Amino acid sequence: QVQLVESGGGLVQPGGSLRLSCAASGFTSAYYVIGWFRQAPGKEREGVSCIRMDDGRIYYGDSVKGRFTISRDNAKSMAYLQMNRLQPEDTAVYYCAARYGSTCPIDARYEYAVWGQGTQVTVSS
Repeated sequence: QVQLVESGGGLVQPGGSLRLSCAASGFTSAYYVIGWFRQAPGKEREGVSCIRMDDGRIYYGDSVKGRFTISRDNAKSMAYLQMNRLQPEDTAVYYCAARYGSTCPIDARYEYAVWGQGTQVTVSS
């Protein structure tokens, strides 16, 4: 059974940084991708970034380019989201999600079959 568990959320001041982690387990193939999404109150769930676990190819949403960095550690089946220069508009519940295959459709959350429980990120002074 495939499972994802996020960690690393919290409260941070504007301009600060946080690193989110996503622990994956149960995958039966090396060809899968992990995406990060976020959902703020009253808003649609938004794709943030995605990484192919086989070759490390990465993709970003326009709102986080240059501030967020996605990475992976295949030996540990982990994906990370380093978030820098955080702003109040980054406040949301952040989810990692996974799908088998080699495409990273960050604009199509319904393509992801497995989701973590989410972790709250709050950016406030």
